[in-house]
Amino acid sequence: MAPSTSVPTAEQIAVPETLLKKRRTTEASREAKLAAAAKARQESKAQRKIIFKRAEEYVKEYQTAEREEIRLQREARKTGDFYVEAQPKVYFVVRLKGISKIAPKPKKILQLLRLLQINNGVFVRVTKATQQMLHLVSPYITYGEVNLKAIRELVYKRGYAKVDGQRIPITDNAVIEKLLGKYGIICIEDLVHEIATCGPNFKQASSALWPFKLSNPTGGWRPRKFIGFVEGGDAGNREKHMSKLVHQMV
Repeated sequence: MAPSTSVPTAEQIAVPETLLKKRRTTEASREAKLAAAAKARQESKAQRKIIFKRAEEYVKEYQTAEREEIRLQREARKTGDFYVEAQPKVYFVVRLKGISKIAPKPKKILQLLRLLQINNGVFVRVTKATQQMLHLVSPYITYGEVNLKAIRELVYKRGYAKVDGQRIPITDNAVIEKLLGKYGIICIEDLVHEIATCGPNFKQASSALWPFKLSNPTGGWRPRKFIGFVEGGDAGNREKHMSKLVHQMV
């Protein structure tokens, strides 16, 4: 009788060991990825709850401070006194002039302030040393106190993080947490709060932000740009009028 020449079925063919190993590795890798994704979703959900809770606390804090200031103003008005507001803790500084015809000392101060280009802006803590520095370069910059709305606009619209010497857009709270998580700053609202209140980690928060690159203000600068603001120009201290300029430049 002639030997059988029928084709073996799929069950009769032995699967190579290498293919079995590859299947097992792929399956294990897939399970690990699914588990990691599920864990990341849980952590993200818990993180969002923390962020929302912090944001609510900050809103209450800002509202309480605003109401307290209004109360003090009314009390002073009732008694016939004058209400003197607290001195600003943070200035926002914008560079007005380019690199030509600047003496070495002011040029060095502008470098220390990280103002390397026209319309660059940075947040600066108000101290005796920084006030002296700003006074020395006042013909080349404009600065002043900014309100909470202006700080939010700057960080949300023009904010970039400094990651390993590179300018990275702040597209997610993870960028902030990676840079400043060890200081308790895990989201953009934490960053805004730290800058607005000049908190203990203000230096780290300000340094983590790349200098803001702003546009020329809507309507342009004043005709005599480099004379003092109080004299009809744009340079020097604007005090509370700085927020209006920020809204025009963002």
